[in-house]
Formats: sequence, C-alpha cells, structure tokens
Amino acid sequence: MSTLSYQGTTALITGASSGLGAEFARQWAERGADVVLVARRLDRLEGLATELEKTYRVKATPVAADLARPGAGTALRDELDARGIAVHTLINNAGFGSHGAFLEQDPAQVTEMIQLNITAVADLTRAFLPRLAADGRGALVTVASTAAYQPTPAMAVYGATKAFVLHFTEALAYETRGSGLRVLTVSPGPVETEFFDVVGTRDAVVGRVSTAVDVVTAARRALERRSTPPSVVAGLGNRLSAAAVRLAPRRVVLTLAGRSLKA
Repeated sequence: MSTLSYQGTTALITGASSGLGAEFARQWAERGADVVLVARRLDRLEGLATELEKTYRVKATPVAADLARPGAGTALRDELDARGIAVHTLINNAGFGSHGAFLEQDPAQVTEMIQLNITAVADLTRAFLPRLAADGRGALVTVASTAAYQPTPAMAVYGATKAFVLHFTEALAYETRGSGLRVLTVSPGPVETEFFDVVGTRDAVVGRVSTAVDVVTAARRALERRSTPPSVVAGLGNRLSAAAVRLAPRRVVLTLAGRSLKA
C-alpha cells in the first residue's frame, strides 16, 4: 500500500516537454499532485499543462528555462518563490547524450552535456533540497541510466555523467535519512523517447527498449514501498545486467560495453 502522499503537494519536473518527463507529470497529476513543468520548449509545456489540468483537475505551471545555464536552479527556485509556489517533490529528469568517439565530439556539446546532466542536477537539488527535507512529504527523484554501471565507450561523457547522478543521489538518500523525504534514482535502459533522435543513431540501443510508462511506473512503485531503496534499475533484464557487471572483471566489462555500443 502506498504511504506517499500526492494530494496537496507540488512536483517540479525537469525535461517535462516529452518522454519520461511528460510521463512523470501525468502519473503525478493523476494522483492529485500539482505540477511545475520545466523545459526549453514553452509551446509543448503549455500543451501538456492544458492536458493535465483538463484531465486531472490539478494546477500545472509551465516554465521555460535553459537549465544548462549556470545558476539555473537557483534562478528557478527564486522565480517559483516569487509566484508563491512551494515545491514538495523534485524530479531531475532533464538530460541528453551523444554517440561517437570522444575525440570526435563537439567540445561545446560536451560542455553542455556536463552542464545539464551534472551541474544542473546538483544546482537544482541544492536549491530545493533544504525545503524538501524540512517538509518531508514528497520525494527527490533523479533519472540516471544503466550506462551508469560501467564505462561506455562511444558514449564516454554521457555514461560518466549518469554515474555521477547515481552515486550523488544514493549519497543524498543516506544523508537525508530520517527526514521523511524519499530519495531515489531510477536507471532505465533504452527508452522509446526522443533521446535517440538527439543522439542521432540507434547504435546506442543496447537491450530491450522500454516505454516511458514502464520506467516511470517502476520509479513510482519504488517510492511507494514502505522502505524506499536509494536506487532502482527499471526492467528485469537491465537489473540482471547491472548486477552482472559488478561481478565481471573490469577489462571484460569494458570490452563488452565497447562492442555493444559499436565504439
């Protein structure tokens, strides 16, 4: 039985214009939470906000923001404070990846990836965590990846950023124990979203492709356990793979990852 309250709370979801972010918004709104939808594409956010308000009778607030900008998390908190919006749940979902040898990557794109996947996650979390922990009714959720569990040749920077997200969130789960706040990182494998359109190739697809509904449902169910785990891998096959790489020699893991990702 769920012990997590959604009614009377507000969830802030980044990367909410499509894919996992939009599905997080739908599932939280379906359970009575107001939502703050954050991404760069305001037109999509406004369309989703209209859908959620009409379908679930909640308040949905679209906010256009480039989270890759330095200080974006603090600026977003201050903007919501000015609007009188208190956030109880933060879902750090925004991020992107690329495929190809590191030496061939666009340096500007690499910098932006690190800024969005790592710096923005830390900035947003630092901006909102004191209030989340003090209130204790909601959750802190971050989206990592099965790429976090081993080196990822051809996606070297992306995999490393997701390893940060995984370890960062697990550490915060320990640091905030006893506050009532539920802290979880969810690691999906490939998901049928716009992610691979941005990557520009299906060579990054390894394993069974999940749906956004599958992944968000797995995250929500983990949060609703009596004792929320600090992290969960979405999908049985992905869980088995993540466990296996911890047992295999690192050189073997690296070789298999490079072959799988067509490095």
